[in-house]
Order: sequence, then structure tokens, then C-alpha cells
Amino acid sequence: MKIAITGKGGVGKTTLAALMAQYYADTGMPVLAVDADPAPCLAGALGFPAELRQRLRPISEMDELIEERTGAKPGSIGGFFTINPRVDDIPERFSVLHRGVRLLEMGAVDTGGTGCICPESAMLKTLFTHLLFRKEEVLILDMYAGVEHLGRATVDFVDAMLVVVEPTRRSLGTAAQIKKLANDIGLQRLWLVGNKVRNQEEKKFLEDNTPSLPVLGVMYANLAVQEADRLGIAVYDYVPDLKEAAAQMAKKLKEIIQ
Repeated sequence: MKIAITGKGGVGKTTLAALMAQYYADTGMPVLAVDADPAPCLAGALGFPAELRQRLRPISEMDELIEERTGAKPGSIGGFFTINPRVDDIPERFSVLHRGVRLLEMGAVDTGGTGCICPESAMLKTLFTHLLFRKEEVLILDMYAGVEHLGRATVDFVDAMLVVVEPTRRSLGTAAQIKKLANDIGLQRLWLVGNKVRNQEEKKFLEDNTPSLPVLGVMYANLAVQEADRLGIAVYDYVPDLKEAAAQMAKKLKEIIQ
């Protein structure tokens, strides 16, 4: 399964990514979680120990590796460089493993709408494609709002895109924009996930105002999420209500996809 999780900043997509990744790992499935946010924080949400987190570094910041694989220095535009560099060794070489979840940090993918043709862009695009073609594990992509870095050639390999929203019109507006971008490149398998929902009235608001996206489920507001972050504990272990909500969504998604 290849699952991309996106949404407006701060809505809780990383929380959902961590919960679903750990759920699938606990059911015995091999999991590769990829933090593709410019400000990576999935390791914290998963409760990775400090010594493992220190070993993580976004691929986009590995200038020497990018130059080695593409033949050009990051930051350079134009000129000659390899647009399909070797990336098959990167997931195992630069990831860390904890409790059955293998975590890789991608870093920023600065390609949306800019027409950027540069070594780092080529590296990350090729890596994204490679990850989507892998068949050995469940792939959880924790992304920022946007789908440009998936590209038309890889759409068929994304089993589901989950758009995380808060029960607000602005958040739903962002979901509508993401849906349009996804549909523009041919991605139709999208679901809405509500987060920070306080009551049944807000749940109904999401269901009544979804931008024509089926609602996979909701996670109710819980201050224990912030506590878990302060304590350095995985949300999965510290907030049982959210763990159960995410587990139900993960089960449903698995049934739909398979």
C-alpha cells in the first residue's frame, strides 16, 4: 500500500501519519514512513529515541550525495547533470528503524509551479518515484499541501491520498485546492480525514461541507497530543482515543485498497 497524507500546515497530518504507520507495523506489516515536509517532525510523533533522531538528515540537505549522484552541485541551474540518478540504496542507507517503522527524511521538494530543473530536484523526484515502485512495504508519505512532486508518471502507484482537515471553512478550502491539483494529474483516490474535532456538531459540519471527498474518519481534539510531544512519547502510546480512531481508518483503508 502506498498512502500519501497531506493537508494545510498544522492540521495534524504528521500525527495521522505516525498513528497509521505504527498501527500497520504492529500488525506485522513492514512499514516505510517518509517525512517529506520541509520542517520534518515525524520522528518526534513516532517517539523515535534521541540517538536515532540524531542519525536522520533530510536527503535534500545532503549536498555531497546529490553532487555524487547527479554530477552537479546543488543550487546550480542549467548545465549538464543526471536527471535519473541512482537512488535504490538510499532508503536503507539513510533511514532509521524503530518498533517496526523505518523512517526516512526527504526534506523540501521545491518543484511546484516553478519549473525548477536542478540537481536536488532531480534527485528527490527520482527518489519519490523509486519509493512508489517498491513493493516490499507499506509506504506512508507525510507530505505538505500539494501534489506536484508526485507527478503524472507515479499517480497509478499511489493507492490513497488522505487530506487532513480541521472543522473550518479555510481548512476545507485548502482540501478543495488539493483535490483539484490531484485530479489535474489524474489522482482520484482521495479521502478526507477530520482532526481536532470537538463535538458531533463539528463532525456534521465536515460531513456536510466536504469538497466532494468521502470522509474516511475523524479524530477528536485531545490536549494529550501536545503532552506527548513535550514528553517525547509517541502519540500512538500516549493517546489511546486517537490510536483507536486511526486504527479504524487504517483497517478501513486496507479493506478498500485490497
